[in-house]
Amino acid sequence: MRDQGLQEAIRAVGGVSELARRVGISQPSVSNWDRIPAERVLFIETVTGINRAILRPDLFSAVAAGDADEIDVARAQEYALLAALLARAPDAGLLARLSELRGNASPLGVAHAALGEAASAANVERVEREFFNLFIGLGRGELLPYGSYYLTGFLHERPLARLRGDLAALGIERAEGQCEPEDHAAILCEIMSGLASGRFGAKTGADQQLFEKHLAPWLGRFFADLERAEASDFYRRVGTLGREFMQIEAEAFALPS
Repeated sequence: MRDQGLQEAIRAVGGVSELARRVGISQPSVSNWDRIPAERVLFIETVTGINRAILRPDLFSAVAAGDADEIDVARAQEYALLAALLARAPDAGLLARLSELRGNASPLGVAHAALGEAASAANVERVEREFFNLFIGLGRGELLPYGSYYLTGFLHERPLARLRGDLAALGIERAEGQCEPEDHAAILCEIMSGLASGRFGAKTGADQQLFEKHLAPWLGRFFADLERAEASDFYRRVGTLGREFMQIEAEAFALPS
């Protein structure tokens, strides 16, 4: 029997098929859930607009009580947002929530505000076409958001094998129904969201190790390419946000512990 949080997520998007589409996995995989997996809570919060404390109150009551590190919670949210935007084109509901983004005078705050402004002016069909041209295309999109490609020029190469080995050591398994390899930018951001939030139960510092080994060598370059891509309009702002956030992560991890 589905728990209340999962039922709320399904109801919010209009059915199991739509939730599966937004998560990027098969409908049978979602149909087999009794509750939302811990590693997907923040991602589903982003694509449905339902607070994590409703989706999984057993996991996030501590956050509500202030027991979680606020910086790590904010990092987890940022990664979840990037994962959602790189996994598929935003629908009208996500664009509406993005249009409420505001920012301070910091580079990341300015990037948030610019993304919010772009979302306010965006058209769902136009953004879907932009996503297709950027990442899918007729044959291939303008950009290939995979670690192996950025690091070797080919897909499914040694960087992916090394990533899979490190994920297995952390107890992180490939999600059933997931067609993209683990070195896809969206999947890496979703994994980092889970590590930052502490929901994977990994050892302290696992997020830094994963970032430095598997994200830092290429993901900032990918976001910079996304900013400059010919097909980018709405996604140019996503590129700026990702690039600024990757720089902040790199600088924070470089600080003495």
